[in-house]
Amino acid sequence: MVEIRRTLCNRDCPDACSIEATVEDERIVALRGDRRHPVTAGFLCFRTNQFLRSQYAPDRLTTPLLRKGGRLEPVGWDEALDFIAARLRTIRDESGPASIFHYRSGGTLGILAGQASDLFFELFGPTTVKRGDICSGAGEAAQVEDFGVSDSSSLELVEKARHVVLWGKNVATSSPHTIPFLKRAREKGARLWLIDPVRNRTADLCDTFVQPRPGGDLALALGAVRVAFEGGLVVPDAATFCDGLDGLRRLVEARAIEDYAREADVSVDTLRAIAHTMADGPTTILVGWGMGRRENGGAIVRAVDALAAITGNVGLPGAGVSYYFRRRRAFGSLLSDHEPPRTLPEPLFGSAILEAKAPEIRAVWITAGNPVAMLPDSRRVAEALRTRELVVVVDRWLSDTAELATVVLPVNTLLEADDLVGSYGHQYLGVARPVVSPPAGVKSDLEIFQALAARLGLDAYPREDARELQRRLVSERLVENGVELETLEAGAVPNPLAPRVLFEGRTFPTANGKAQLMTSLATTSTCVPDPAYPLYLTSVSTPRSQASQWAKEPPLPIEATVHPEAAAGLADGALAWLESRLGRMLVRVLHDARQRRDIALVPKGGHLRDGSSANALTSAKLTDLGEGGALYDERVRLVVPTADELA
Repeated sequence: MVEIRRTLCNRDCPDACSIEATVEDERIVALRGDRRHPVTAGFLCFRTNQFLRSQYAPDRLTTPLLRKGGRLEPVGWDEALDFIAARLRTIRDESGPASIFHYRSGGTLGILAGQASDLFFELFGPTTVKRGDICSGAGEAAQVEDFGVSDSSSLELVEKARHVVLWGKNVATSSPHTIPFLKRAREKGARLWLIDPVRNRTADLCDTFVQPRPGGDLALALGAVRVAFEGGLVVPDAATFCDGLDGLRRLVEARAIEDYAREADVSVDTLRAIAHTMADGPTTILVGWGMGRRENGGAIVRAVDALAAITGNVGLPGAGVSYYFRRRRAFGSLLSDHEPPRTLPEPLFGSAILEAKAPEIRAVWITAGNPVAMLPDSRRVAEALRTRELVVVVDRWLSDTAELATVVLPVNTLLEADDLVGSYGHQYLGVARPVVSPPAGVKSDLEIFQALAARLGLDAYPREDARELQRRLVSERLVENGVELETLEAGAVPNPLAPRVLFEGRTFPTANGKAQLMTSLATTSTCVPDPAYPLYLTSVSTPRSQASQWAKEPPLPIEATVHPEAAAGLADGALAWLESRLGRMLVRVLHDARQRRDIALVPKGGHLRDGSSANALTSAKLTDLGEGGALYDERVRLVVPTADELA
């Protein structure tokens, strides 16, 4: 029998697509986008279109693995869970719960899956957890400082904009379901801008493309702010809803407009054009997360926020600075308010574990993540895990991280998930229901922790099934607004708790109700030439890979795209070492004259064991705000390999 069954994608992507799965005799034979979903609109990204290859991959894990004699060997669930329970209990009793580090990342964005693991370690400890955010930490922290919250107006309102500025946001790859909204805005007369050091496919959608120096976004935004003050483009009532207006003016007037243009590597006319575009609102800025992944990433986002605020592009339909949608706000919590005994900064994962004292980190539990590949200084991350007494990894395949584990537990995929899902790219909520059952021997996160909690005597851990717990997570405020679990199961529901127009009336959830403009700079420019390492390492999502778990087999050697004049004399297609001060990896050089001469562009999602992980070259450094990872400040160079090295 053939059936169409629907679910939601729960992976780390802003689109949170609704999927129609064609199921024949309990096997999925085809996937397509749900035409009924307002954002998915009948199509899927390339990565999800190809997901059945992962779903039915021959190397998918379907039984727990336990390290015996230095090798990971298949074992039954009882043996694996008994072993884990005994080791966790011993480590906690001997060294305290702070000696156990629970690391959860974004491999699944399911609300229940995340809380299932968090609650277990809260009840068992509470244990050490991570702080900061490798992806969005700087930008979210910046917007909280500026506006009191990082959130967005309804995505549909982009169609009311006169201008849309995609600032460092490659929607063609990282958020393709935004494109129809942009096209409709353009049909209604909007002008589209892309500001990005990298020439990408989104540029083809836009009327204007600005290609600043990597890290030059701060100077670009501050220069446009100065133009706005100088040219009378600040809205007359700005002081009524902006705090720090005079301080911002003093800050930007400390430098000439020409200095800003020189640092951003754009013309003065470009700065003027950006300022006038903002003043000719309503203008929506869609902010990509990449430019926040610099040492001054928080300052960059704060400067963009300030530019929007003083030109009046806040609190209006078609205006605003969209960085994030608060995907969790509609849902309740199973957790208490217990403070963890210790937190470790996520971007410094390796060194933080190795240097932790009183107590040392003896055990690490990793779920929904592959930190060896996805965090900077990959080799130090690997060393930290290799030297722990107990490492448990929950995953569906043998990743770089899982290969270092003491125990590996196989988990369900997005097509087998039973969970609630919100999006950080739009306001729609929904339910993921399993379109097929997982293979025998595979459990969900909830099932894993329920079994482990029973072994450890955690009677407070919930025993209900996934659906009943989802009912508990549908918040009272949702129910009061007519949204119950069954409502979400019936199809996409716009979050009734989310503002259609963010900051409507130009009031903000800050102490004085005003936007807080930046008035000083605590960080210096990262745009400093380095002749020894002239290229910025720029590892970005591609249609094939958005994270290490989405692209298990990248083409090898990994491709490094550079401007022909930045190729160190290497021919198109030649092999070379891509080298930073931290390490090197073999790459195949590709020429692209559309790229800047100071960028080496490599795909995101490679693996350390294959020699294709850009994070093996990337130093672990924190951003100025939010304890994010300063991933994009790493400098590299191309080096011609010797014949012996290629042999």
